[in-house]
Amino acid sequence: MRKSRILTIAAAGVAASLSLAGCATDGAGGTTGLTGGGSVGGGDKGTITLGFLPSWTDGLSTAYLLQDQLEKLGYDVEMKTLTEAGPLYTGLAQGDVDVFPSAWPEITHAEYMDTYGEDIEDLGTYYDDAKLTIAVPEYSDIDSIEDLAGAGARFDGRIIGIEPGAGLTSQTQKMLPAYGLEGEYQPVTSSTAAMLTELKAATEKQEDIVVTLWRPFWANEAFAVKDLEDPKGAMGESEGLHFLGTAGFADEFPDAAALIEQIVLDDEQYGSLEDLVVNEYGEGREADAVDAWLEEHGDEFDWVVG
Repeated sequence: MRKSRILTIAAAGVAASLSLAGCATDGAGGTTGLTGGGSVGGGDKGTITLGFLPSWTDGLSTAYLLQDQLEKLGYDVEMKTLTEAGPLYTGLAQGDVDVFPSAWPEITHAEYMDTYGEDIEDLGTYYDDAKLTIAVPEYSDIDSIEDLAGAGARFDGRIIGIEPGAGLTSQTQKMLPAYGLEGEYQPVTSSTAAMLTELKAATEKQEDIVVTLWRPFWANEAFAVKDLEDPKGAMGESEGLHFLGTAGFADEFPDAAALIEQIVLDDEQYGSLEDLVVNEYGEGREADAVDAWLEEHGDEFDWVVG
């Protein structure tokens, strides 16, 4: 994989989402910053709005897969991009977004489900072994989160993270006291693209770096990184990736809900989809990537709409 092109794509995705949802925040009193994407299709069954964060490529990939399939069912599909999970859950609960196509509600986004869950319905789990990780380059002699204690100077006391409102960010904060790392390390947050930029620069120079990552995510294959062992389980257990709908979605769009409920992907199928959407085709050619993926994998599923 061409890492420079990968980082350009990731940065462009974040830049685009910032321009489209520039006022999105995740703090008290913040606005949702929801923006209208164009309706693509021309279906006669109504419009379904998909909300996702372009820099979180699990949702980016599955959003365009859903767009393809829902349009073939006869729906118009509107894409709405945001930069933080909080406004996305708010929009979903308020009905401004119909579907969040790759949510982590069991652990990573549990706090949002505690707040908004009564106004959200679970449409199905498409992947069942997602997890949050702390990672270092493969050339590092650090193998466990426990080994970070006393090694803070090597890493400038920084754990390079992603968006401030991400569940991964709050879980990392909870991990620090579990391993006695508070005070020695400070999570640094900005965006997924910024984290990947620092990771790329450090690995190219064979420098020490600690980052927050997750699986499934294409960067685990694109960069020479390894997950640190987590003997205390402080980063949480594995969880499922879900399609979430606004309350009443299945009643309003029963055939769409029935389709979404059937979607289940294994590692190879999901990895192929994400790689095609993010790396092989890239921004502006997501529909072509989905077509290529369906050509390769479509006959493996009963739910695919031709």
